[in-house]
Amino acid sequence: MTRPTAAFFDLDKTIIAKSSTLAFSREFQAGGLISRRAMLRSAYAQFVFFTGGADHDQMDKMRLFMSQLCAGWDVATVREIVHDTLNNIVEPLVYEEAVRLMEEHRAEGRDIVIVSASGAEVVEPIGQMLGADRVIATRMEIVDGKYTGEIDYYAYAEEKARAIEHLSATIGYDLDECYAYSDSVTDVHMLEVVGHPFAVNPDRELRRIATAKDWPVLSFVRPVALRSRVPLPPARQTLAALAVGGAMAAGGVMWANHRRRTT
Repeated sequence: MTRPTAAFFDLDKTIIAKSSTLAFSREFQAGGLISRRAMLRSAYAQFVFFTGGADHDQMDKMRLFMSQLCAGWDVATVREIVHDTLNNIVEPLVYEEAVRLMEEHRAEGRDIVIVSASGAEVVEPIGQMLGADRVIATRMEIVDGKYTGEIDYYAYAEEKARAIEHLSATIGYDLDECYAYSDSVTDVHMLEVVGHPFAVNPDRELRRIATAKDWPVLSFVRPVALRSRVPLPPARQTLAALAVGGAMAAGGVMWANHRRRTT
């Protein structure tokens, strides 16, 4: 019996041309969640992320900045802002090449899984818009309907690979026949766990590694509006269905807590 397969996609600079979280800075300011100063800092972080790539130190700084920034935010307000502005903010930023790849993988019977260090409140609606089957994303701690500024589960670097392996064991994916796509050297572990890794718009270090390992390198350059294309089929499961399931979420909490104690 043939085992199921999947295509795993990083989100930022692989599917969309910006940081998915920072793309909403203006809307969060308009909704009264952040100050103009914080919005400008977000814009600067976006500039650094886009022009220079994001190494571990930059990602840790961005993680700390964003987690501190959202402390005290009302969760329902964040979800409402993302829902109301998703099409205007994200849809024109989606790479046409990524959408086409998703269509091809789905036509071959593969699940589409988005794996992102951005927050689930942003990633899950984007995944639903793209017709993804599942989402693995960072989850912020919530108490009494507000973010505390702490991270419950951080879907980053090695944790992406662990999450993919756990999901594959749960679903039964044949990882040797699965595909993965990312732009960042921080996702090398994610790329290494599948049989068909691809570097997309790679940063300098990932390009070096891809060349050494003979991984294909793809260039995505055409952000388009999804409405200009034939819509993707709807996802087959509810995306909130879980970053990766209860056991992995619990493991992610312990790992995130360990990071907080050691950083």
